[in-house]
Amino acid sequence: MADAYSVKKLNTYLAEWFDSNELLQDIWVEGEVSNMKRAASGHWYFTLKEGDTQLKSVMWRTYTERQHFRPNDGDKVLAHGRVGVYDVQGVYQLYADSVQQAGVGDLYAEFERLKAQLMAEGLFDAERKRPIPAFPRRIGVVTSAEAAAFQDIQNVLRRRFPLAEVLLSATPVQGADAPPNIVKALERLNQHGGCDVILVVRGGGSIEDLWAFNDEGVARAIAASRTPVICGVGHETDTTIADFAADLRAPTPSAAAELATPDRAELRAAVRDLNDALFTHIDDTLSSAAADLNSARRTMGHLSPAVRIRSLRQQVDDRAQRLSAGQAGRLGLLRERVATRRSALHNADPRAILKRGYAIVSRSEDGAQMESSKGVMPGTGISIQFHDGELKARVEDKDSHERYKRTLF
Repeated sequence: MADAYSVKKLNTYLAEWFDSNELLQDIWVEGEVSNMKRAASGHWYFTLKEGDTQLKSVMWRTYTERQHFRPNDGDKVLAHGRVGVYDVQGVYQLYADSVQQAGVGDLYAEFERLKAQLMAEGLFDAERKRPIPAFPRRIGVVTSAEAAAFQDIQNVLRRRFPLAEVLLSATPVQGADAPPNIVKALERLNQHGGCDVILVVRGGGSIEDLWAFNDEGVARAIAASRTPVICGVGHETDTTIADFAADLRAPTPSAAAELATPDRAELRAAVRDLNDALFTHIDDTLSSAAADLNSARRTMGHLSPAVRIRSLRQQVDDRAQRLSAGQAGRLGLLRERVATRRSALHNADPRAILKRGYAIVSRSEDGAQMESSKGVMPGTGISIQFHDGELKARVEDKDSHERYKRTLF
């Protein structure tokens, strides 16, 4: 028996053979990008395909960081690099160092054509999107019974909203038979399911794996559904025609289940918050009512007749004091006025004037007071009134008065 090669030895031999082939160490490969994955490390993993033929490819971060063009599924590209063997898995692959856009792949071109057609028809219009019920009682699911996506959905629903009933309308979700079966699964739920919302889901995969959800018949069936539809197909970066036709797009099947239901933990928290808010409101209302009652009591106390009477009594006392003070002031003022006028009258009394050395002169014959010396003839008899008595006299000639003395009486 010939010497047998171990698996590792054979893979190592093949790797060395590939490395020694000059053509494979500097080669350009043209193909359509499929199953593009960008790792957290920065490396790119993708497949180049032409029809049914595929070539696994990888580009390390050293080269991806220098790339200006970032390919996506469906892009037709020219990739440069070397072909080598990944001896751990025993597969050969292209180790690319440059990727250039060469055109649009056939599947991507068909995707864009159908998308533009249905969009022009208004199938994707926001106005026709229906709201998702907040608390669904029955949730229909269109997917494969064996799919991991269905198990993911059930796990999410049990955790978030176990009150909802789940009704599976099983169908293949990959391959040529999948589109008509997906349409029938939708029709079954619409006719007999009595569902509040329908989830159309499947897990991730390449553009070929997801192609059933880029079928025109599937898109039209989703748009025509009487029950609101949430579409969760593939991973977050995957987008299908079914996503545009659905009432709501979810990035993954699990996310579709989350969008379809409320979270019971959040509901409990919301109920607790509402309960706390209610008790706070009741306490605030009671405190406010108690404050209003106390204020009303104080107001009633101020408006009490007894308080009013006490206030009026005090006002009477205050006014009596002011009246008494006013009367005293008025009497004092009047007394001052009387004293002033008495003094004025006293000063105007002729006797008082006479005491100051003045005298009243009157004619003896008629008693008329003489206010002037004009017109008084010598020899006229006069009476001179002093404060303490009266003298009788006669007017003399003023020129001869000083020259002699004459007894008049």
